[in-house]
Order: sequence, then structure tokens, then C-alpha cells
Amino acid sequence: MKHVTRMVYLACAAAVSLAVPQALTAQQRDFSDVRITPHHVAGTVYYLEGQGGHVVVSAGEDGIVMVDDQFAPLTDRIIAAIRTISSDDIRFLINTHVHPDHTGGNENIGRLGIPIMARDRVRVRLMASLPEIALPVVTFTDDISLHLNGEDMEVITLPPAHTDGDSYIYFRGSDVLAAGDVFRTVAFPVIDLNNGGSLDGTIEALGMAVGLAGPNTRIVPGHGVVSTRADVMEFRDMVIDVKAQVSEMVARGMTYQQVAAANPTARYNAKWGDPERFLTAVYAELGGGS
Repeated sequence: MKHVTRMVYLACAAAVSLAVPQALTAQQRDFSDVRITPHHVAGTVYYLEGQGGHVVVSAGEDGIVMVDDQFAPLTDRIIAAIRTISSDDIRFLINTHVHPDHTGGNENIGRLGIPIMARDRVRVRLMASLPEIALPVVTFTDDISLHLNGEDMEVITLPPAHTDGDSYIYFRGSDVLAAGDVFRTVAFPVIDLNNGGSLDGTIEALGMAVGLAGPNTRIVPGHGVVSTRADVMEFRDMVIDVKAQVSEMVARGMTYQQVAAANPTARYNAKWGDPERFLTAVYAELGGGS
């Protein structure tokens, strides 16, 4: 039981490590050298690369819709980068989830009078750390749609995956899917148990992305490079494979140390890096909760 309790702690701590240090150290970081670089994806859709999660932008005749906003010290640079794309008004900001590298600019955006939208769970979690002006003013429980810039923008609510408040935004006219941090190309999945994420929900949400996407859909990850449906399938299948291996090991009564030594992610480490945070969360969900 001590072993199980420790594994739950380790998994939660690993997941929180993505978010909490960002929240605590964002003001201490030196953002002076960060450049915000716009990239055209397709149709009306661009993404901004900087420090933190990608900012996705739809720009057209009706104005601008932003998805996520990185860290507060970068807001002026983000707005300046958007102005290289369009001088029109920013109509809405949509938060894909709670983490501060995606919501850190909310207060600045709110003070500009730009309405912030997010799932109701995101607002509840943000209330613990942000002032009222930084909170979403439009919240939703089920899928919603925005119709701007000749786009049907579908905001799709997901099962608990990276967190319990994840959303995809699908720009149907441009055939671009903004995936938030459910999908990334630079690391194994981060399953933030402290903020309600789950292994099975991650697999289900990745399957939803596969189902939404067609052969030409461009998928913007929370971190990494623009990808395809096949890339998401590969990522999902990797998670399914690791889950199956660890499930079998747990059924045999293996400790976390034994599972880690067996290296169930071995074939994937060269592509996705250090598996420890992912593996601790997988083990905790499969064998550390009871």
C-alpha cells in the first residue's frame, strides 16, 4: 500500500510539474529573447510559435479568433504578431485547457475587452489562481460553434484526457484542427491527474481527432509541428500499446520500478523522449489507484 500511495503521488507530481512550475516561475523567467513567429497553416488559420503552447489564429473579414495566449509577458508581442496577419479586431479568445502556458495572457486579454471562452471546468479551475478579469466570460458544457470568417468553427469538448477541460477547435472551412495539449509531437502525452486528466480519455480523445480529420486535414498540436491524421494515429497507437504492456505487467503484480526497468516505451523513446512522466501516470491509473 505504501508503494501504491507513492506511485499515485509520483504520477500526480509529474503531471503537475508541467503546470505548477510555469505558474510559479513565469514572472521569474527571462522572456526578453522570445520571438513570436507566425506560420500560415491553411485557409484563414495561422499559428504563432513562441514560448509555451501554440497560439492559433483565424483571421478574416469578420475579425480575429484566438486560441490560447501563452504567458503574460508575451501578450504585446503576440498582439504585434497578429497585427502582421490582420489589423482587424480580435473578437474572441478560446482557451483549450487550464495550463498557464496556454492561459497566462488571459488577464491582459481580458483588460483589452476581448471576451474569453472556455469550458465551464476551465473557468472553475482558473478561479483558484486568476483574477476575475482573466476568467472566461462565456462557458459551455457541450460542443459549440462559431460562424466567422467564412468558417464553421466547431469547439469540441473532450473526455478527461490531458486535463478534464480539454477542447479541440476544428476550422471546417480551412480543414485545420487545433488540438491543444492532447496531442503533441515533442514528447509523450502528459496526463495531468491533478487536473482531472486520464489515460483512457487520452486514447478516446486522440481517436476523436482521427475521426474528425481527413487525409488533408492539418493538425496543430499544443507543442510541436503541424501534423496529419496519420501522425495522430501513430501517437494514439503508441499510447494503446504502452497501456496494454503496462496492464499486463500490473496484472502480474510488478512494482513500478519493475515496470520502468522493463522499459515498455523502449521502441518509442527515440522519437518522444523521456517517458518517466508518462509512465508514472499510466502506472498510477492502471495499478496505483486500488
